[in-house]
Amino acid sequence: MSPTPASTLHLPPGAWSTVLDCLCDHFAAIPRERWLDRIARGRVLDADGAPITAKTPYRVGVPVHYFREVADEPTIPGEVRVLHADEHLVVVDKPPFLPVTPAGAYVTQTVLARLVAATGNSDLVPLHRLDRLTSGVLLFSSRPDTRDAYQRLFRERRIGKTYEALAPPLPELDFPLVRRSRIERGEPFFRMREVPGEPNSETRIEVIGRDASLWRYRLRPVTGRKHQLRLHMAGLGAPIANDPLYPQLAASAPDDPARPLQLLASALDFVDPLTGEPRHFESSRVLR
Repeated sequence: MSPTPASTLHLPPGAWSTVLDCLCDHFAAIPRERWLDRIARGRVLDADGAPITAKTPYRVGVPVHYFREVADEPTIPGEVRVLHADEHLVVVDKPPFLPVTPAGAYVTQTVLARLVAATGNSDLVPLHRLDRLTSGVLLFSSRPDTRDAYQRLFRERRIGKTYEALAPPLPELDFPLVRRSRIERGEPFFRMREVPGEPNSETRIEVIGRDASLWRYRLRPVTGRKHQLRLHMAGLGAPIANDPLYPQLAASAPDDPARPLQLLASALDFVDPLTGEPRHFESSRVLR
């Protein structure tokens, strides 16, 4: 079994005669020779999980599974700590800088790939997301037949999320406070922005520690917009320490393990939809 979960393409309409021809046109940036090499190594599979050949006929809508590969993928330090595992859930404590799922330059260096490699369970699916730079508690579903019961907790906002952050002091504000704003996609595409209009995001913020240069904040998001906590803290005038995106986009630079984003998904609380029991999972990591 490959430690990296496969991606899936449902073959689009077209006039191709083989799956190979379709893949070459659909992924124009990948040379034909590379697809032939992947096929020869059994890295492209049909709907039944069997390797295709260079002559496998094309049929519109048929799912094709392929394993993404990135040359010179950087190794990301840090341990994915398993906090809990049962037949339905795996709960981990994610290190900073490690993506949750394959994207861009990261394929094997992801939480998902490491868990699949460690457990042998290719049915693992993250139930929510954390930014690559954010550390902390992350839930995975182990079984497709019970997955929706846990996903519904997030859709229906029946799960309590608690974060901690280190950011500059805000002595002029009264805490606890609630930050509401409208968040939309910004520029470049990977940044978000707060804009005028009906709020679509909400975060409850309190101070739990005060040092001269940085305060420790507890953040409880009510909604789950992309980069919501980072935007809300920056919008208050206290951007999270070591944030390369907000309030200003920093120059591109390699990850610095000595300067992780000071944002931690510290705890998750919910009533288990299968057993009715209260669940509490807490990170063992500490922001410094």
